[in-house]
Amino acid sequence: MLFDTHAHLNAEQFDEDLEEVITRAQENGVENMVIVGFDRPTITRAMELVEKYDFMYASVGWHPVDAIDMNDEDLAWIEELSSHPKVVAIGEMGLDYYWDKSPREIQKEVFRKQIQLAKKVNLPIVIHNREATADIVEILKEEGASEVGGIMHCFSGSVEVAQECLNMNFYISLGGPVTFKNARKPKEVAEAVPLEKLLIETDCPYLAPHPYRGKRNEPGYVKLVAEQIAELKGISYEEVARITTANAKKLFAIK
Repeated sequence: MLFDTHAHLNAEQFDEDLEEVITRAQENGVENMVIVGFDRPTITRAMELVEKYDFMYASVGWHPVDAIDMNDEDLAWIEELSSHPKVVAIGEMGLDYYWDKSPREIQKEVFRKQIQLAKKVNLPIVIHNREATADIVEILKEEGASEVGGIMHCFSGSVEVAQECLNMNFYISLGGPVTFKNARKPKEVAEAVPLEKLLIETDCPYLAPHPYRGKRNEPGYVKLVAEQIAELKGISYEEVARITTANAKKLFAIK
């Protein structure tokens, strides 16, 4: 059974056919998924979904692209939601230097506040990193994020950076890009990182794996990620499925 640790079934791309998407996921062995909320509308929708489906859990946080829109009330709301039994992580949070909607200093401030909140409520964190690796690693160290650990979501960095993250009590999560023919770094990371520290995800509706690249991604495609990791590591698909699921349940404290 598989665990998609990062899905956005709360996105409008799934409004028309959510039940069919869920059915396909289950047919492909997906047993659990974490629905990630990153602003007011997506958090609200994530909570609606986890209330309705027993196999879904939520992560709630604020995306760095929208950091400029976050206020103290939003942070207090996230703290309030963190006590919900199906909220298993804080995030996605982090830094995004690709889009320039939110100034970098504001992104850093919002990132730090969320790490501090996660430590206060004792939940792991989900890290979004786009073209900001050095600053993210520095802030994680300065804020003592290793106390709660978490996930380097859709990891695209080098083996060396992966090792730094492992040293800070983080899991490395791989998604669709590991299946792309030209994606050298994710493949090297899949080979190098111990299976006990790997997670799998889709980040759906984004980053669909080969052969669906460029199309809408969905949780059922996480099977293709697991199959690729199995091939790269020279082990069975079943072993990848079993251990990455056990990793996710351990991190998220799911019985």
